[in-house]
Amino acid sequence: MEPTNEFSAHTRRRFLLCAGAGCALPLTAAAYRAVAGANDRINAGFIGLGVQGTGRLREFLRHADVNVTAVCDVDQEHLDRAVETVRAARPAAPAATRDFRQLLARKDVDAVVIATPDHWHAIPTVEACRAGKDVFVEKPLCHSLAEGRAMLEAAHKHGRITQLGNHIHNDHPNYRRVVELVRSGRLGKIHKVYCWIRSSDRGIGNPPDSAPPPGLDYNIWLGPAPQRPYNPNRSHRVFRNFWDYSGGVFIDFWCHITDLPYWALDLKAPKSVAAVGGRFVDDNGETPNVMEVVYDYPGMVLSWTVHPKGMPGFEDHSIGCIFQGSEATLVSWYEGHALYVGGKRVTDFKPPDPTIPDSPGHIREFLNAIQSRQRTTCDVEYAYRLTKGGLLGNLAYRAGRRLYWDDERERILGDNKAQQLAVRRYRKPWRL
Repeated sequence: MEPTNEFSAHTRRRFLLCAGAGCALPLTAAAYRAVAGANDRINAGFIGLGVQGTGRLREFLRHADVNVTAVCDVDQEHLDRAVETVRAARPAAPAATRDFRQLLARKDVDAVVIATPDHWHAIPTVEACRAGKDVFVEKPLCHSLAEGRAMLEAAHKHGRITQLGNHIHNDHPNYRRVVELVRSGRLGKIHKVYCWIRSSDRGIGNPPDSAPPPGLDYNIWLGPAPQRPYNPNRSHRVFRNFWDYSGGVFIDFWCHITDLPYWALDLKAPKSVAAVGGRFVDDNGETPNVMEVVYDYPGMVLSWTVHPKGMPGFEDHSIGCIFQGSEATLVSWYEGHALYVGGKRVTDFKPPDPTIPDSPGHIREFLNAIQSRQRTTCDVEYAYRLTKGGLLGNLAYRAGRRLYWDDERERILGDNKAQQLAVRRYRKPWRL
């Protein structure tokens, strides 16, 4: 049943008011037809529709100018759920495929959202750029340094709009206020930054290898990763505990948290990095749940703590970033920050005037950029520069020694074994 003219006008007014405020309304299929003209819509395809991918799908569907034309997943259960999710919000169901190459070949896809496991970020991103699609790809950007370089070069060569799924960068104004405060000079000279994430001490168990569940194409799920027997812990949700597919909780949250010092201090690449730690749980996982990483940046040291209790003294914050300056210390987290002088919290300081424009929201920024062809704030160029530090931290941990980095040549200096770890060897027939 089509909406009445009165309903259509009301819906349009609500949408325009909300769009001006930077929010997005949940839309029924009827409301979608009433709001968005056919010429204004962005045709989107979704690759990877597990927990994160389904969440992104629902977020994009809240925007009236998004038309989901195709969905892709190697798990039939995920794929069926995605089709029903779109069908409930849009007039027509999307095309469904288990092969991302078929999705990228479609003429009715303008942009793709890639929410696959980390080891599957690079190939679809590069191929999407070659196919003339704009790309929203989840963090971390890539699984290896060479992949990040290839993704950046593909986006530049083909003139594509890109966005890393680093939503905290834009979805809460606190990060902007922290960056402004750091840049104001109120903290004095900053030579030390601390970052942390609270990890788990529960473990993921140790189930036996088994046959893949019905409906999952495990061979394609592995893709370029090494051939391994199927294990429940080596796929959905918990794949980040294995080096073949990701780099643990450290790389999972690196971009969210280290985004602050990279943004505020305009950090480039570290000169060297050292890391120690271990996995102190009884399970079959590989990546550490306790780790200390120390980076040497020009004129500054940055340290990273991964621990089940988080950062000592700040156990009430599961994540955080501390800027230690010569005049004051700033403690920040996702939605707030606190200033300390001489060890005492200061509550009556006057913050600097805002200089960074507020964002319309992380997804809305990407959609607007598709229309305007202007860069997003978390495009692959920034994302690769940011992700590089996290990848180097994991490489130092796995190598068991301090690594020295030549950013101009993008090579680890004097350590061929560590350099070999930095280059992923793809399982045939996959190649980048």
